[in-house]
Amino acid sequence: MLHITDGESVAGTLRQSGISGDVSVYGDLMYEGPTPGGLSAEAWRDTRAHFMAEAGYATLEEARQYLKRCDDTLAAFSQHEEVVIWLDHRLSDQLILIRVLDWFSRQNLGARKLSLNCIGRYPGRDHFVALGELTAHQLASLADTRPRVTDGQFRTAQAAWSAFTAPDPTAIERLMETDTSALPFLATALRRHLEQFPSVDGGLSRTERQALSVLRERGPLPARRLFAAVQQLEEQIFMGDGSFYRVLTALSSVRHPLVQKADGEVAITKAGRDVLEGRADHIGLTGIDRWLGGVHLEGDQAAWRWDRGSGRIVGIKKTAP
Repeated sequence: MLHITDGESVAGTLRQSGISGDVSVYGDLMYEGPTPGGLSAEAWRDTRAHFMAEAGYATLEEARQYLKRCDDTLAAFSQHEEVVIWLDHRLSDQLILIRVLDWFSRQNLGARKLSLNCIGRYPGRDHFVALGELTAHQLASLADTRPRVTDGQFRTAQAAWSAFTAPDPTAIERLMETDTSALPFLATALRRHLEQFPSVDGGLSRTERQALSVLRERGPLPARRLFAAVQQLEEQIFMGDGSFYRVLTALSSVRHPLVQKADGEVAITKAGRDVLEGRADHIGLTGIDRWLGGVHLEGDQAAWRWDRGSGRIVGIKKTAP
């Protein structure tokens, strides 16, 4: 058996669980950075590696090697009788799930079995966060419940990956209007992805808005405490602290900073209050150069925005200078 999961935390626990088989990691966090569709495997790794290096997560060569290992993890299926995918309901894992299932849908599996353990709760836990919080014994208890991946799950993943990597985010909305119940956590996760688009009112993503709201209400906070407070506002935690600190850096290093860092704490600025309260637009003040899935937002007017009132993505027509 080959077990594939999202990170070394779960992988290490799986290795301690007594479940037979090899354990490997596919851990690319695709809620950040470019994920354009239609690329070859080599071009995909190069695109993602450059983002990871520019973000400071690794050197370019380290990133390339890591992503190659992720691809090698999938390719190793041919050496096993069964592959078991271990993921959960968070956005980060759902994106890995649709990419991995899309990849497997194009392989000749032959007699090999492809199974999926994807959960959004665990018995006895009132607030399940992620697979990484489970013990080796708890993971082992899930081993015999693994269902085989169905044709419906393959089809849903193919459609979802195509929509996520498309240059037009309304492709995701159209997908969400179809039946995605074969992957029961997918629609909620993709909606959270859409909420990361700049809002119509102020140009803030949901994460940015939540961070500024906490600072306005509670005053300056150390970054780690701000991260914890923002996570409490999420229905399902999806963003790690490294990703969140990059958000704070972006908010503090632009032409009109929305937060400032001093004496180990983060505070909201006047510009931050103006944007949060609708008196100014973050994109209009600072411009944008950000990838969300297959969508590249750039310039002083984001072409796509999230309308919090209607819960829809709206296109913004570029106005003449």
